[in-house]
Amino acid sequence: MLETQAVDYHAILPELIVSGTILLVIVVDVFLGRDRKWWAMPISLVGTAGALAATLTLIGERRETFDGMFVVDPFAVLFKVFFLGTAIVVLAISLRYFREGRYFQGEYYFLLLTAFLGSLTIASSRDLLMLFISLELVSAPGFLIAAFRKSDPRSNESGLKFFLIGVLSAAVMLYGMSLIYGVTGTTRLDGIAEALAGPAGEGPLPLAAIFMVIVGFGFKVSAVPFQFWAPDTYEGAPVPVAAFLSVASKAAGFAGLLILMFLGFGPLSEFWTPIFFVLSAATMTIGNLLALQQTQVVRLLAYSSIAQAGYMLLPFALVGGSVGNDRAAFAASMLYILIYGVMNLGAFTVVVAIARDAPGVLVSDFAGLSRRAPVLAIGMGVFLVSLGGIPPTAGFWAKFFIFTAAIERGGLGVWLAAIMVVNSVISLYYYLAIAKQMFFAEGEDRPLASPALLTGVAALAMVAVIVLGVYPDLFARFPPGATLVP
Repeated sequence: MLETQAVDYHAILPELIVSGTILLVIVVDVFLGRDRKWWAMPISLVGTAGALAATLTLIGERRETFDGMFVVDPFAVLFKVFFLGTAIVVLAISLRYFREGRYFQGEYYFLLLTAFLGSLTIASSRDLLMLFISLELVSAPGFLIAAFRKSDPRSNESGLKFFLIGVLSAAVMLYGMSLIYGVTGTTRLDGIAEALAGPAGEGPLPLAAIFMVIVGFGFKVSAVPFQFWAPDTYEGAPVPVAAFLSVASKAAGFAGLLILMFLGFGPLSEFWTPIFFVLSAATMTIGNLLALQQTQVVRLLAYSSIAQAGYMLLPFALVGGSVGNDRAAFAASMLYILIYGVMNLGAFTVVVAIARDAPGVLVSDFAGLSRRAPVLAIGMGVFLVSLGGIPPTAGFWAKFFIFTAAIERGGLGVWLAAIMVVNSVISLYYYLAIAKQMFFAEGEDRPLASPALLTGVAALAMVAVIVLGVYPDLFARFPPGATLVP
């Protein structure tokens, strides 16, 4: 007789609400007239806000369902709040962009919410199978919305390139995961860690499997040398989609990487920490050097995103000293991901605001923005100096906590800290080049026609960056309480 397992519906309530919203959006879109297709956005926004409210009811809870494959804990709740907050911002900046263009709005919001549903399940995945399915649930809709400007050859190229690289990375990752299952006999992460701590962790096969999984995730987070798809994809995709790929998709990859490396592959950290040392140093350095050559802002932000991924990878190279060091590294990586999301979403909001008047979005198109749209210019200036790590902004503290964790780790950590400082200085050149155009270059005198919604989003993000810079404990106290380090 088959056994039935009780499902904890409270634990999966946010996912259920988002799933219901996805179905409602695609059904309602069928019955809406052409001039009312934009209603899909408010429907999506209400559903996302409902999922966020449901997530907040899970604060302080620890729940398991589906035989432990799906876990709700402080780590999962923190990332779900982050992903849903990001979804609200991306939906807000998408409204005018897609309403004024010749786009299939219902399909766009359907695909976007599906990708965010995958982000939510990643945070709670504690099994290889669920983790892989969640990652592909994020990636597959991204392939389509990256190519959503169907009449633009660059958009078609970006979607195709993203698809081909995404499929390759998925194949490499899945092969590595299958080898892990063959070696350990389980897909549960706690069981994998237990097996790798014993005889199953000996020999070259588990090491090769872990390497392939890291390579697969390297594509997902656009780490060097797997980053070559990102600049072309970001440039060819609609700007709100580039914001989604730069923040939500990248954060989902890092969430999966944190779960996998700390919960599943921790016993073999001596093998994979040197790999992350090389990945981190190469990613932040090459990303910054290539960003120096860019004149198109979306491509510049794409290479900036690659460099930022290098900073986020740095804590993975610090694992293995002691439990205290591991927890500090884990918390530093989480904090950087959260703060990076606020900074980058704010920057892309400003880019969306000026994209109507300047579709090419060149650095020179920002000339005189301080006179045309003062709020947007000030906000963009704050986001840029924060991405560069200048105090007193949130970006400074994000880098500071990683720098502190690296120094305390000693050894190779000190070298990584030095590389990070040098790269932060390099990044200031191209960040401040945009600021120079906004505040000191001559530009058009006519006001920028920016919707109040975009201006409001940029203003809120700017306030958040400043407040977190003045009072970093507001964010800093959350990651240590949401650690996965045993």
